[in-house]
Amino acid sequence: MSKRTIVLMPGDGIGKIVLPEAVRVLDAIGFEADYVNADIGWEFWCKEGNALPQRTLDILEQHKIALFGAITSKPKADSVKELAPALQGKGYTYYSPIVGLRQHFNLDLCIRPCKTFKGNPLNFIRRGPGSIIEEPEVDVVIFRQNTEGLYCGVEWTNPPDDVYKALNTHPKMKNFAWCPKEELGVSTRIFTKKYTTRIVRAAFEHAKKFGYKSVTLCEKPNVIRETSGMMLAIAKEVAKEYGGIALWNTNIDAQMMWLTKNPEDYGVIVAGNMFGDIVSDGFAGLVGGLGFACSANIGGDIAIFEPTHGSAPKYADYATPIINPIAMILSACMMLDHLGEVDKVTQIRNAVAKVIEEGNVRTYDMLKLKGSPDVVKQGAASTTEMTDAIIAQL
Repeated sequence: MSKRTIVLMPGDGIGKIVLPEAVRVLDAIGFEADYVNADIGWEFWCKEGNALPQRTLDILEQHKIALFGAITSKPKADSVKELAPALQGKGYTYYSPIVGLRQHFNLDLCIRPCKTFKGNPLNFIRRGPGSIIEEPEVDVVIFRQNTEGLYCGVEWTNPPDDVYKALNTHPKMKNFAWCPKEELGVSTRIFTKKYTTRIVRAAFEHAKKFGYKSVTLCEKPNVIRETSGMMLAIAKEVAKEYGGIALWNTNIDAQMMWLTKNPEDYGVIVAGNMFGDIVSDGFAGLVGGLGFACSANIGGDIAIFEPTHGSAPKYADYATPIINPIAMILSACMMLDHLGEVDKVTQIRNAVAKVIEEGNVRTYDMLKLKGSPDVVKQGAASTTEMTDAIIAQL
């Protein structure tokens, strides 16, 4: 059997640090692959006016599977200022390349597991009856619709006349009649029945496959009636096909309160793009933070796996890297799941769990230190040392 080819997109900042660490773990477990690097990120925006060059899309189209590090995104005005002088004033607009990848390849399923590791000092704890300290076990998988909703990119500042005229056919626009058109910003929240059904069904299929007892729809149908309302109606219909799996319905604001009261009650959660992003970060905070938060972006035939942390550029140039690589390593595990490498992924996850439980090697975040160049002198493991410990367990 020929080797697979995996596209590597380190991106920006700490993405360039953590992605090679994940590849080291894949090599150590004996995963045979050829790796090809692809250009993406802020460097290419500044010098080419395109953070997602066509050549990268072509490479992904050819090889189908990718590991992605992290991306830097800045507000519109700031991004334009950093363009190369020869590109200034030529109408270039920055658009997040990871969002661009999701939409170009229709990577509509975003899967974000948030699971407690025994012994992690960053695990959520609470005060129970009689002031006892409880550490509930969290095992939640968030299914986030990845290509629609508020992140779909259909938005305007000073909308064109035809758009403005169409908006004003809605009776609620009378509340904004006082606002000059040139001072108006509009972002749309678009849901479609096809892809809403697909994400809901994927959530129920995951619950069925792995024995979760509930699927929670986390939206806001009492206020956002058309889009959240559509998702709730679809979820109710799909739930009829999955006897024994309860459908729960929570509003995003209430869910953010409840997740710190009874996180152990939740199994699979499904949501639109924005609310899925919010609730997944919330649950990630209960299992150690973004240093442990992995994700998959899956479409019909292309899949990209990434940690959900950002590029954290202030940490990227330290002489000794201090970033926790576990989120990136767990994202590589999700890739192995996708490829059916059950034995290898089980071994890696067990090795990560063992290192965390033993507690001899901990990065600065696990020691609750402020991220600074001197944390290694304070006893924190470097990025490389954490990876070394995981490989040693393998």
